Amino acid sequence: MHDPALAKEALADLPADIADSPLFNADLAPVPQARRNWSTYNFAALWISMAHCIPTYMMAGGLVAVGMNWWQALLTIGLGNIIVLVPILLNAHPGTKYGIPFPVLARSSFGTKGANIPAVLRAIVACGWFGIQTFIGGEAVKTFVEALWPGYAHLGGDFRLLGLSLPSAITFLVFWSLNILIILRGMNAVRVFENWAAPLVLVMAAALLIWVVSRAGGVGPMLQQPSRFATVGEFWKVFIPSLTGMVGFWATLSLNIPDFTRFGKGQREQMLGQTLGLPTTMVVFSAMGVVITSAAQSLLHGVDASKLWDPVIILSHLTSSVPPPGMAEPLIASAATRLIVAIVALLGVAIATISVNIAANVVSPANDFANLAPRLISFKTGGVITGVLGILMMPWKFLATADTYIFNWLIGYSALLGPIAGIMVMDYWVLRKQELDVPELYRPNGKYGHFNAAAIIALVLGVLPNVPGFLKSAGFLTGEKNFFDELYVYAWFIGFGLSAALYVGLMKAMPLKKA
Repeated sequence: MHDPALAKEALADLPADIADSPLFNADLAPVPQARRNWSTYNFAALWISMAHCIPTYMMAGGLVAVGMNWWQALLTIGLGNIIVLVPILLNAHPGTKYGIPFPVLARSSFGTKGANIPAVLRAIVACGWFGIQTFIGGEAVKTFVEALWPGYAHLGGDFRLLGLSLPSAITFLVFWSLNILIILRGMNAVRVFENWAAPLVLVMAAALLIWVVSRAGGVGPMLQQPSRFATVGEFWKVFIPSLTGMVGFWATLSLNIPDFTRFGKGQREQMLGQTLGLPTTMVVFSAMGVVITSAAQSLLHGVDASKLWDPVIILSHLTSSVPPPGMAEPLIASAATRLIVAIVALLGVAIATISVNIAANVVSPANDFANLAPRLISFKTGGVITGVLGILMMPWKFLATADTYIFNWLIGYSALLGPIAGIMVMDYWVLRKQELDVPELYRPNGKYGHFNAAAIIALVLGVLPNVPGFLKSAGFLTGEKNFFDELYVYAWFIGFGLSAALYVGLMKAMPLKKA
């Protein structure tokens, strides 16, 4: 236990025998009431800082690239985030009510040992996301370094480290280290960082929007670009997998949101803060990406338009002494001004990426890995494990193409996480009527049992229908398009609904003791 004082406070509200339980440590303990100090602003800031990241900015671009117009793309993003907000709020409730994190909450539905199954699945997805975000941040740093020092791009020649060039490997590891340093400071450091990161990133994005639109003399051509879909049927074939991908984007947080809401002052604060913070920010920030990219197409007409969806590319042209293609002069004439803009832009991208990475991709797996061996693995140790696995998974390969990112990554892992969310929601809201016996969650031989067969069976059966479609999408299977391929694009919805229904039915047929 890394914080004896916190452990002592938590144990004051628990029976004495819990102190010796192998399922207990300070990081997994219920948060004492005195330490539940997150306000509405804290929760809104958490989502604002997590949503203000480069993948969110580029999200609408991916939808426009597959044929949507700007408002169809924003509608899809908004609807997807409203849908995923429902399981987020449902699973957030027990975190605030009982002060417990996700892996401890999962013990009520999966059993005290069985909870490791959803915890590890969630942790693996988080490790992949950690690597993706760290790679994006590292590449942003590399882009700015190359703009100021062109020779950096050629360091190491053809040398490769885990598939990365030497310049990419260096900036990746530097960015990785910054993430780990912050998480080693603990959860309070995360709260403080998210609080000031949220408004800063928004202000910097707004500044870029104003500058690009004013310099381009308008919002550009994209807002007049029509949809490529002539019929509703054509649109539907793209809309559904895109919507599933949008839900999948935050399907991770729909499980581990108790890791944050356990620090909330009350249900009103967490519900209002999350409702204000998530869907609104995702739509507004995506819309800013649309306008900035559209204006940049007018300003940087000699640059490949598909590359302008990446804000780092736009910023690199701003800070470079080399004129953009088709222009005679650099966008910013003064070398001193370019240097200032480069530093400010680099800080903005770094803060945006680190804030989402720590909150979304380190907090949960750190707790999940701690749940595997609470006496041996602390929150901080779990964070380091996450960072190491994030490197070994080489997740930059998930970003190789848009199809790989959306169909193999976003939809693929949503097929795993949707069933878990369905089981947890049904267990807490339908079967247990929001009543949990907290001490029993820390007793290996308590009423929740080691393994809940109903939850495990429901999880497996909820995942199975999506396996053939995933294998086909990932290239492991070939053949004509069939029923399972059509089913796969609904992966999260199929998994959530099927596992939820199966779990309730199986629990009635072979129930465990219920709190």
